[in-house]
Amino acid sequence: MKTKIFNSLAFIFIFILFTSVHEQKFLQEFQAKAYYFSKSKMDLGKWGARLSEAQKKEVEARMKNRLEKGYVLSFNKEESVFIEEDQLDAISGATDSWGKNFAPGKQYKNVKTNTQLQEQEFYGKKFLVKDVLQPIDWSLGSETKKIGNYSCFKATASIPSDELTWYSFSWDKLRNSAESDSTGLKEVKMTQIEAWYAPQIPVRHGPLDYWGLPGLILEVSANNTTMLCSKIIINPGEIIEIEAPAKGKEVSKTEYQNIITDKMKEFRNNRRRR
Repeated sequence: MKTKIFNSLAFIFIFILFTSVHEQKFLQEFQAKAYYFSKSKMDLGKWGARLSEAQKKEVEARMKNRLEKGYVLSFNKEESVFIEEDQLDAISGATDSWGKNFAPGKQYKNVKTNTQLQEQEFYGKKFLVKDVLQPIDWSLGSETKKIGNYSCFKATASIPSDELTWYSFSWDKLRNSAESDSTGLKEVKMTQIEAWYAPQIPVRHGPLDYWGLPGLILEVSANNTTMLCSKIIINPGEIIEIEAPAKGKEVSKTEYQNIITDKMKEFRNNRRRR
């Protein structure tokens, strides 16, 4: 009897050890790359209403490199690096240097440690934005659709707009902040998110600040922008380097937003003086 118990315990121990080793090996060996492209609809507002259709098309052509972009997400089970592919200006053939001041830089996420590191460059000064991952309270739905070879499920969420675009700047955001300060009423504008994830790729990664679903996010829509995965390469022959950025002045997301806001105020005031 004791021999049977001992054999059973030994079997359980060996099984647990094998499972742990197998899981660690899987975590170490699993790597992949996902390629995304994004398309944004241009809102010309009241100014656009005065333009002819030919003028609107000309503006869209000039803005194409900001409205259509390509990205690469490299990831394993726990870490990911997300970068934008360089694009040339459709008219001048130069890179979009102005737009890069307010575009997301190289982004590293670690879903195990709840850490995000992101390189940002603002008018020649380099920053390393270190913070926690964007909290997202996903609502999982039962609706499905195919994206490439993958069956995807729908998920939705609502995220404070300022938190979602912390690396960017707009004068509307500044005006709304000033109005809130004057009235004492803080209105939090929310952005509705629709995402499609693939449980066949059981990682919690996604493009930009999106993450946390039980499968890789292959499509996500927010405001006037949709981002769609066009290609996935799992366990390629070469080793994928997933390295966290380390250069630049370390700040939080809130601190970075305050820095670029103060600088834009300074630009505006200098222009008024001239």
